Amino acid sequence: MLASIRPYLPTAALALLIFYFGFHAFTGERGLLSSDARDAALVAKISELHRVRLERQDLEARARLLRDTSLSADLLEERARSLLGFADPRDYVIRVKP
Repeated sequence: MLASIRPYLPTAALALLIFYFGFHAFTGERGLLSSDARDAALVAKISELHRVRLERQDLEARARLLRDTSLSADLLEERARSLLGFADPRDYVIRVKP
């Protein structure tokens, strides 16, 4: 019996490989049917990139204000209060639990 199906084994193995790769070409992580999920992930990544760019611009602007050539008194006072805990006697302090 094995001798009668032996000539068909390479063909069957090739057919299984074609089916396997064809199935994953359509339904796999990068397949043809997963374009909606990729598009949604792309939109999420673009919005995250936009948010990170805005945050970077804000940090660069704040770093520019901390340089010794253009030191901002308001920013220096804000940083001293937040880092050192100093406050003006005329300030109202509202403590909030983090």
